Amino acid sequence: MIELKSVTRRFGNITAVDHIDLTIETGEVCVLVGSSGCGKSTTLRMINRLLPHSSGDIRVDGEDINDMDAQKLRLNMGYVIQGTGLFPHWTVARNIGMVPDLLKWPREKIDARVHELLTLLDLDPQTYSNQYPHQLSGGQAQRVGVARALAADPNILLMDEPFGALDAITRENLQLEMLRIQRQVRKTTVFVTHDIDEALRLATRIAVMDQGRIIQHDTPENILRRPASDFVENLVGKQDRGLKLMGLRPVRDLMTPHELPRPAEPGADGLNEEDSLRLALSVMLWQDLPQVAVFNTNGEETGVLSREILMQGGA
Repeated sequence: MIELKSVTRRFGNITAVDHIDLTIETGEVCVLVGSSGCGKSTTLRMINRLLPHSSGDIRVDGEDINDMDAQKLRLNMGYVIQGTGLFPHWTVARNIGMVPDLLKWPREKIDARVHELLTLLDLDPQTYSNQYPHQLSGGQAQRVGVARALAADPNILLMDEPFGALDAITRENLQLEMLRIQRQVRKTTVFVTHDIDEALRLATRIAVMDQGRIIQHDTPENILRRPASDFVENLVGKQDRGLKLMGLRPVRDLMTPHELPRPAEPGADGLNEEDSLRLALSVMLWQDLPQVAVFNTNGEETGVLSREILMQGGA
């Protein structure tokens, strides 16, 4: 758990973060979202003491971070930034193994961990271990940055606009990767973004910030259904909130399941159980389909989703 109580950060006469209270539960993905200069990155950097807080208390697992050794604190927090921060003269494997090496893990354990993480992030270890950052695409380099943050199996993952510099397709793919990884490793994650759609997709809870204050801290669904102010309402959008709500729910919520999974027919098209209802609606409208087949991760057909049921229960 991470707790911020009446935390303030000043830069001279400027108050960047103004008496915020925030509790992030174990295993939760808390996304800090807001416009540039609202204090979200400053808040993130105070958690691992890259920036000291001017007043208030920050606790990790009940312990005041000012009473903790700074290096030990940071080694227990993976940190991912926009642009990755990879060392250009180090191989991918050495970049990922940096923190385990600092912790004096045995070489065999480090090598095994690098192999495990590259595989987890869909990067072939045989291909990428000995490459250098300049040989990677932007998306590949960002994956390596995430792998490095996860390398020593930290309890907490801090991510500061990690996908902000990537093109839209790569960004969406990495968001899906983050969702998949989070289902497997369940890290307590603090994620900074200015993109409300990214926040809605990734968050367990969202903290909306404006002018150094937290305006609303709630679930994505409650942020959409009950925005706490005009600022929050304008941030999430007034006209397409119904579609955004559909984007929060998976197809499996509304599909009509088969009694038993069925083998997929060759070349069969359909949706995955984890796809969003928003995607399902888009597919049905584009292809003018009354219903679509739904498949599990094994490629078996587990049910169907009808347009009628989708329109009745989507939001």
